[in-house]
Amino acid sequence: MDLSQHDANSLGNPNNNLFGLPTDELDARLVVVPVPWEVTVSYSAGTARAADNIAKASLQVDLYDADYHDCWRQGFFMRDVDKKILLKSDYLRKEAELYIDYISNGDEVQKNNFMCRSLREINEGSNFLNNWVFGQTRELLEKGKLVGLLGGDHSTPFGYIKALGERYKNFGILQIDAHCDLRKQYEGFNYSHASIMYNVLEEIPAVNRLVQVGVRDYCDEEVNYIRSSNGKITTFFDKDIKHRQYEGDSWKNITEDIVASLPDHVYISFDIDGLDPKNCPNTGTPVFGGFEAEQVFYLFKKLADSGRKIIGFDLNEVGVGDNNWDANVGARVLYKLCNLLTSANL
Repeated sequence: MDLSQHDANSLGNPNNNLFGLPTDELDARLVVVPVPWEVTVSYSAGTARAADNIAKASLQVDLYDADYHDCWRQGFFMRDVDKKILLKSDYLRKEAELYIDYISNGDEVQKNNFMCRSLREINEGSNFLNNWVFGQTRELLEKGKLVGLLGGDHSTPFGYIKALGERYKNFGILQIDAHCDLRKQYEGFNYSHASIMYNVLEEIPAVNRLVQVGVRDYCDEEVNYIRSSNGKITTFFDKDIKHRQYEGDSWKNITEDIVASLPDHVYISFDIDGLDPKNCPNTGTPVFGGFEAEQVFYLFKKLADSGRKIIGFDLNEVGVGDNNWDANVGARVLYKLCNLLTSANL
C-alpha cells in the first residue's frame, strides 16, 4: 500500500476499502469499527445495516478537504461488518419489538414469563455487545491506531468510550444529538440507545464533562439529571441556540461558548439526528429542527483550532432509505470525522 501514489482524482474503486482507498488495517492510521446493532431502538429500525450502505456511498466522496488536506494519505480502513453481531442484533430486535408492543399496552412484565425472559436476554445481549466493542477497540488502541466507531444505534459506543477511559485520566464528550440520552434505563433496557450518556457518566469515571449540542427532544428525568450534575453536563438546547440567533447572535459566538465548555481532551459522539431531518430522514428517531452539516463542521473546526486534543469519535443512527440519501450524508460526515481525528493526531 502506497497512498502517496494514489490518484485522488480517480473514480472510487469498489475493490478498495472505505472512500475507495487501497488501504489495509495493518498500515492504516485510522480504523473504523462498524457495529451493526440496533436492538433497543424505540421507533424506526435500519441503522444496523448502515455501515455497508455508507461504505458503498463513500466511493462517491471526493477526497479533497480544504480544512484537512491530504489526511486520507495517512490511511483510513473500515473493518468488515461482523455478521454474527448483525444476526444477534436481528434476533434480539424481534424480541424487543414484541416486548415493546407488550408494555405499550400497559401490561405488567412480571406477569408474563416469556416477556421476563425476553427482557433478560436483551439486557444480556447488550452486555455482550458492550464487551465485544470494548475488546475490539481496546485492541486497536493498544496497536497505536486511531479509532472511529460506526453504528448502529447510539448504544453502540459504550465499550469504546470505556476503552478510552483506560488510556486517558480525564476527557470530555462533545455530543451532537437531538436527544439527551440521559434516561436511567428506558423501557426496561439497561443499555438502551436512550441511556448511553447516562451509562457513560455513571460507569466511566474518566468522562468528567459532557457537552450536548442541538438537543430538542427530552423528558423531565433528563432535565433533572442535568440540573443535578453540578456543572458536569452542559446542554446547548436547540431552542436556546435558535433564540440567540433570532436575536442577532452569531454561530461563531455560540461555537466559542460550546468549545469553551470542553476540557483539553475531547471525544465526539455524533448522532446523525442532530442534523435537520432533511439530511437524515430515515434515522431512528427524527426530530424537526437541528443543524446543517456545515454548521457542525464549523464547530469541529473551531474545536480543532482551539488546540484541544480529539481522541476518538462515533457516528450513529444513520438510517437506510430507498434513495441512499442517508448513506450519502453519513459517508460525508464520516469522512469529515476521519479527517478531523487524523489531523488532530499528526
